Amino acid sequence: MSNKSINVIVKGIVQGVGYRVTVKRIANELNIVGTVQNLKNGNVKIVAAGNSNKIEKFITLIKNNPTPFSKVDDISIESNYQNNNKYSDFKIII
Repeated sequence: MSNKSINVIVKGIVQGVGYRVTVKRIANELNIVGTVQNLKNGNVKIVAAGNSNKIEKFITLIKNNPTPFSKVDDISIESNYQNNNKYSDFKIII
């Protein structure tokens, strides 16, 4: 199994609607590690690492408006993201 790291910026209605909590839940279900945080411009940043197949599933799930009130308008993904942090779990950065 190969691992993959990604850096994701999610645009749309993704703050104040439970999006980060839902992203964390999805990551935990798929054994993905990393972080999710709100950005000052209204977007959400996600850094995620894990099995390549699970990362692909993760991307699909976070794109498809995973909360009742979220609306993902655009998602940009930097694959093969080189991150020096070593994560042991998935955290919400406040």
